[in-house]
Amino acid sequence: MKRHEFLRGLHQASANRNYLEIGVNDGRSLTFSRVPSIAIDPAFKVVTEIRCDVHLAKATSDDFFARENPLQHLKGGRHPLRNIARNRSPFGYWREVTLDLSFIDGMHLFEYALRDFINVEKHSDWASVIVFDDMLPRNIDEAARDRHTDAWTGDVYKVIEILNRYRPDLVTVLVDTAPTGQLVVFGADPTSTVLQDNYDEIMAEFNVPDPQKVPETILERTVAVKPEALLEARFWKPLVHARDRGTKRARGLEPLREALKQLGDAA
Repeated sequence: MKRHEFLRGLHQASANRNYLEIGVNDGRSLTFSRVPSIAIDPAFKVVTEIRCDVHLAKATSDDFFARENPLQHLKGGRHPLRNIARNRSPFGYWREVTLDLSFIDGMHLFEYALRDFINVEKHSDWASVIVFDDMLPRNIDEAARDRHTDAWTGDVYKVIEILNRYRPDLVTVLVDTAPTGQLVVFGADPTSTVLQDNYDEIMAEFNVPDPQKVPETILERTVAVKPEALLEARFWKPLVHARDRGTKRARGLEPLREALKQLGDAA
């Protein structure tokens, strides 16, 4: 299954109520959205028809998330309450919107992808679906930080090890999509500052010159699940139900973790 086909399947499986995308390029991945969306790219050149209510932000993702109330287009932030109990806060304002589905496909260097995750996680929760693109380079050359090939993933594959080491509370699933794989992350915690607190330490270890030492498990995709298996998994309906009911992280995450573990064991 190709990456865009998988992304389209995620829109359906997650029944997402909103969508955020980092790295628009020509807009192909944005065509799948039918919900209020935000798309961020400093140099987008959309050439395809978009059929959703979208805010196209011509900015770097760092600059975008530095704005006051960056997700205002999705009806979030601190706005006067209307008579909708589920959005009520004790201060008489709308609660900030929570992202349901986010796609990170920006600059192909691990530190950019990591900062994108840090920023997206602040607006997500345990039931949010966060997707990284280009996580399974096919050879060492594709994984170079200094691009010298037509097809290029860069070294964003390092995000897998970083999240597994520093954020074992997250649930990460590598997916064997064509051509260069994806990573799906569940279990976001908007209160976590672990990655920010350890950013300098992470940079010191992982920012190394080419050639990169890509693990064999990445090159051979031995730990990646089939995209069809993930999209057809039975946990989606309970996940969506728990998300829409506002189920707390402590109660909702463990059943999801166990379901995804079984999926990985069956791969």
